Amino acid sequence: MNENEQSQKLMVGPDEPISNQEAGFLGLQHVLAMDVYVPPVIIAGLLAMSLDAKAGLIQATFLAAGIGTILQTKFFMQMPVSQGPSFVPIGAIAGIYFASGAKDGGMATVIGASIIGSILLMLLGVTGLFQKIINSLVPQVVGGTIITVVGLSLMPSALGDNIFKAQGNINENLLLAVVTVTILILCVSLGIYFPKLQKLFKVSSIIIALLGGTVLATMLGQFDWQSVHQAHWFSLPSFTAFHYGVHFSMTAIMTFIIIYAVLMTETTGTWFAMNAGIISITGVASKKVFVSAGIWFIIFGFFNKLAAFLSAIPAPVIGGIFAIICSTIMLNGLNVIRTLRTQERDMYIIGIPIILCIAIIIMPPSLLKATPQMIQYLLESPISICALAAIILNLILPRDRPITFN
Repeated sequence: MNENEQSQKLMVGPDEPISNQEAGFLGLQHVLAMDVYVPPVIIAGLLAMSLDAKAGLIQATFLAAGIGTILQTKFFMQMPVSQGPSFVPIGAIAGIYFASGAKDGGMATVIGASIIGSILLMLLGVTGLFQKIINSLVPQVVGGTIITVVGLSLMPSALGDNIFKAQGNINENLLLAVVTVTILILCVSLGIYFPKLQKLFKVSSIIIALLGGTVLATMLGQFDWQSVHQAHWFSLPSFTAFHYGVHFSMTAIMTFIIIYAVLMTETTGTWFAMNAGIISITGVASKKVFVSAGIWFIIFGFFNKLAAFLSAIPAPVIGGIFAIICSTIMLNGLNVIRTLRTQERDMYIIGIPIILCIAIIIMPPSLLKATPQMIQYLLESPISICALAAIILNLILPRDRPITFN
């Protein structure tokens, strides 16, 4: 699709004038269409955080997403960009947390490693090395493979940790997950069958599904409304380095450097597709609207009552949504790959990382514990191992010779 065709499909272009009131409303719509609260909820569940700690993590995520969105849209990229958390580091975060003392210093080690990794990432961006690295190491076949593996590797967490292994009655957990997914599919279907209602049902499908799951969880006695009532309406985010401290571990730092390298490749492959998805639904690409979305994120970062509500949603409800998100991520990666004119070497670049991903997922715990500490961190995040495998295979496998006819 060329630039003229894209502009004809937009209701509001990136630099078109728009009132503050309309920008505020459409910015809120963009925020509601994103699932920025799902990764922190998943992380909090894996780390067995208290409801207060989970709410603090959600607030910090909203705040970071808001600041990042405003900086990228207004100053750095100067394009309509919505920032949000990634699912890629989830496994590594859990691995480092538990290997570093869990509640006794685990989060300080995670924060320290993330600080060093983020500084290195900024240096790569400022110096221009980032683009050179991506262009040379991550062609389309590698990027598509990494995105595919991201979705595939997170599926066991969505189904296992959040549904089958979650607290409560297994039958009720399955019921909550199935009903939540059913509501989500119904909303998307209504948006397809009734185009005039697409903005309402398709954009808000995740929110409607979460609310439906919450209603059922309340009826089953699995939703803790008491924690929501007791939470203050507004408060400062409590998930910061000032609360947990900072500890630097070379093994954890090296692990996060690899994680950030994978994040760069994943972001390069999906950034514009994610934002184009929101824009294609709303028809609004105004940078003013995206700055407004960033402001809404920041407001939600101080909205403790909302964070308390999200943190109280039972794991099976989140798991149902998370499973759909995982499948969407995986299919986006396959869509990137399917547009390629593949060579024989590409079959190995795509196939071996997928095999490694499944192998790591089903690996016996005893074998995992027998590996060195840094390897354990990486094995907690199959994405890292698989991304490195795809990059290395792309570098070492010879390209097919062109076929010539006499």
